[in-house]
Amino acid sequence: MNNLHTETLCIQAGYTPGNGEPRQIPIVQSTTFRYDTLEDMGKLFDLEADGYFYSRLANPTCDAVAAKICALEGGSAAMLTSSGQAATFLAVFNIASSGDHIVASSAIYGGSFNLFSVTMKKMGLETTFIDPDCTEEELNAAFRPNTKAVFGETIANPALTVLDIEKFAKAAHAHGVPLIVDNTFATPVNCRPFQWGADIVTHSTTKYMDGHASAIGGAIVDSGKFDWTRYADKFPGLCTPDDSYHGVTYTQRFGIGGAFITKCTAQLMRDFGCIQSPQSAYLLNLGLESLPFRMKQHCANAQAIARYLQGHEKVKWVNYCGLEGNKYYDLAQKYMPGGSCGVISFGLHGGRKAAEVFMKHLRLGSIETHVADSRTCCLHPASTTHRQMTDAELDAAGVGADLIRLSCGLENTQDLIADIAQALENV
Repeated sequence: MNNLHTETLCIQAGYTPGNGEPRQIPIVQSTTFRYDTLEDMGKLFDLEADGYFYSRLANPTCDAVAAKICALEGGSAAMLTSSGQAATFLAVFNIASSGDHIVASSAIYGGSFNLFSVTMKKMGLETTFIDPDCTEEELNAAFRPNTKAVFGETIANPALTVLDIEKFAKAAHAHGVPLIVDNTFATPVNCRPFQWGADIVTHSTTKYMDGHASAIGGAIVDSGKFDWTRYADKFPGLCTPDDSYHGVTYTQRFGIGGAFITKCTAQLMRDFGCIQSPQSAYLLNLGLESLPFRMKQHCANAQAIARYLQGHEKVKWVNYCGLEGNKYYDLAQKYMPGGSCGVISFGLHGGRKAAEVFMKHLRLGSIETHVADSRTCCLHPASTTHRQMTDAELDAAGVGADLIRLSCGLENTQDLIADIAQALENV
């Protein structure tokens, strides 16, 4: 059966048991795998046969769950990582390294911003941050001859800007580079970036995909549509022999649909070892099975709470792309007509001090660095996740000092509104 719906893929994709085999994905909790002959194992090391020899590179449980996420996004190949941060790093570093340059939206998760602006800069990789609301002319002006990729988030965390995927994809392709999109907040339930021109998608599976704060993880999915061989001089790692892996040329051996993920696994996962554990992958799969149904409630709660906050006298501003009149409403309707996410940002009259009082008095919503969970949680990013950024950087990222990020969980809508109401009474 082709063209299965998302709900079906979340249950059925990735793993099909044979006669008498376990119905649930087995947890292959083993570091190594036995073979009868050196020849059998040698074929694996030469990438001439499918199989497993060491879980630092790949594991059957992880691969089955990655295949499910790949099907959900409509990609050609996928892999799991130890975290969303690892997924972002590997996706970029797989095609860009010292002496190269990338273009990134300035409105991205604070950890990603720091990864690009500090850590990867120390590795010799320069990043130009561009306002996601920039004009096409401004966006094109950010590219350099050594630019290797463009990076953005479908819905930025916590600024909640909506990326104009088609605009960024058009610019990326005009300069012969792929667009990498972090689709964590929207999930493939609400947005499939490949349909709009993105080439690589990343996820922090820790968030909605897991959904229960059970296990940290990440994922990378390749669309299989970007022709690396057309720009072979830009991407020698994919288009010329890899001396660290028996001289294999990934695009020749695995085609444009398999080269990116194979290289990322055989080379980067081999060297960095940031694989997701089989136990975490198993828990992730349980979360994926209910993802479409949970996203509906997350979005319904966020929509109702955003409207409530919008009408409250102590609330200075509300940012949620599902609200008519929101700056990103039209883009959200284009890319995510069925709903966006369960995260709202807002500010109170009184700024930082008011935010502190409000959060102190929440009873159902807890103060956590986590987001996109079944339980409602709240955060003041300028004091926590984004505290390493200057005021100017905070403004550029759309994270003002008064911003409160509220991640609406799966609780009853009226209970959540009542909790917010009593907390606001104390401000």
